[in-house]
Amino acid sequence: MADQSFDCVIVGGGPGGYVAAIRAAQLGMKTAVVEREHLGGICLNWGCIPTKALLRTSEINHLLHHLPEFGFSPVEPKFEIDKVVKRSRAVAKQLSQGVGFLLRKHKVTVFDGGGKLAGKQTLAVEKDGKPVATLTAPHIILATGARARELPGLEADGKLIWTYKQAMVPASMPKSLLVIGSGAIGIEFASFYRNMGAEVTVVEVLPRILPVEDEEISAFAHKAFEKQGIRIMVGANVKGAKKGRDNVAVSVEANGKGQDVTVDRVISAVGIVGNVERLGLEDTGVKVERTHVVIDEYCRTGEPGVYAIGDLVGPPWLAHKASHEGVLCVEKIAGLNDVHPLNVTNVPGCTYCRPQVASVGLTEARAKEMGHEVKVGKFPFIGNGKAIAMGEPEGMVKTVFDAKTGELLGAHMVGAEVTEMIQGFVVARTLESTETELMETIFPHPTISETMHEAVLDAWGKVIHI
Repeated sequence: MADQSFDCVIVGGGPGGYVAAIRAAQLGMKTAVVEREHLGGICLNWGCIPTKALLRTSEINHLLHHLPEFGFSPVEPKFEIDKVVKRSRAVAKQLSQGVGFLLRKHKVTVFDGGGKLAGKQTLAVEKDGKPVATLTAPHIILATGARARELPGLEADGKLIWTYKQAMVPASMPKSLLVIGSGAIGIEFASFYRNMGAEVTVVEVLPRILPVEDEEISAFAHKAFEKQGIRIMVGANVKGAKKGRDNVAVSVEANGKGQDVTVDRVISAVGIVGNVERLGLEDTGVKVERTHVVIDEYCRTGEPGVYAIGDLVGPPWLAHKASHEGVLCVEKIAGLNDVHPLNVTNVPGCTYCRPQVASVGLTEARAKEMGHEVKVGKFPFIGNGKAIAMGEPEGMVKTVFDAKTGELLGAHMVGAEVTEMIQGFVVARTLESTETELMETIFPHPTISETMHEAVLDAWGKVIHI
């Protein structure tokens, strides 16, 4: 067992942890990462990246079924689910190995095991119950992430009831499935399996799907999904499930009426639980609320020298937010003078379903709740030449401005490639742009991004193409 001293030790090698480690090394700190499973964390191995590989396959499958619309003779596309999964896993492996290369490049020491606080400035590393090393560092960053939350009576068994992890590696393609939860994870899996030919039902306890999105965008997406054949039940509670030999009868109550929905598989996507266990937090000043560590604006916990970032702390629980926190945390530790606390309203949210959904800032309802007098602009994809040419006329962009100052309060989008386009509005908010700068910006033609410009113009009564 090795005893080693570092300037900074990060527990967890996900998108928060490994990015924090690289930035710390760039700033001259002797840095170590403790990772018990896979470098890249859930995001690279079982989340953001492999799901996008699966969704790309489902997009291709969808297009192959619509070849006549583009002048091709129809075909009967067939896929092999094992090969679909294999490609997804290969993409994840490639990127995970890339993280290892980056850490080696920056001379970050990686320890294979789990980390546990063991006194002031001390971290004990263990693997399979055996001690690996005792590390000391004045700065210890906890970046252990989170795991899927499970509903009582609907615990994942890996066969009939899945979490996101099992849903990414199906041994065979289910003919039908039910998705519990309509956040980003649930809707992405619903979209993937529907576009691959499965009958899909989505159950959401709240009154609408994608509940964190602007209400109009949520409603637009709801109609689009139903048009694709996805059955959506909102304001619905799952009361229980009865497992058969190769199917599940799920009891659902909606509008005061109960019904059983029998499907091949169930995907539970009802939120996350922070990985706060076995970290040695019990005798420290680290405070935990609802399974997540409490931090200040610079990611400091209540224990001196201990920090926390990413899914282990508060929302939004997104990889890019974790990476940003990792950077600002180590830059503050290094004493840089231009470190700014994270503004969560500038963190974009993206859902890679079909059609895609993306947003940043305040919804119209939230802006009004906060006392803003608002100007709202909207523009439909059907008014955009590039969207029509691509065969993607289904979509819209919505902008929310402060009527008095012209501040861009929020932007909300649904349609093809909006997850790529949202960054334009993110930059605008970061630069504190007003409607003037956005209206005077020249957008290239023909692009779908022109819908962004038109939505700004519409808010101020200057829209051209509707």
